Amino acid sequence: MTTGIDLGHPQAQSVRSDEDVVRVRQLVRSVAVAVKLSLVDQTKVVTAASELARNTLVYGGGGTVEVATVDNGVRKGMRIVFVDSGPGIADLDLALTDGYTTGGGLGLGLSGSRRLVDEFEIETSPETGTRITVTKWAR
Repeated sequence: MTTGIDLGHPQAQSVRSDEDVVRVRQLVRSVAVAVKLSLVDQTKVVTAASELARNTLVYGGGGTVEVATVDNGVRKGMRIVFVDSGPGIADLDLALTDGYTTGGGLGLGLSGSRRLVDEFEIETSPETGTRITVTKWAR
């Protein structure tokens, strides 16, 4: 796999099909390697990104994913933003409950994805859809 990633600029990927979910996984893996995440952390962030990209497609009707590198002055990492214009998440507390799933994905749900990353933020409403931002830091 090529890692010809421009680390100076965020990389965007449309999510409109299953093939796009695969492209998100590949992009996230490339950036994770470039920022020197451990193999375990690469696997965690790719797994979370796969679940969240699939949610963007299935529940949000498609959207975009933006992957960027981040640096807090102490360590480097990556930030991934998933955005859709779907109906939003009706019951966010329930959706973030361990074991809650509506089926179709990897079975991780939002709570599983949240455990796989270092930072997890979610904004959702019927008017604007859902925006999930996750960050994974190199150790």
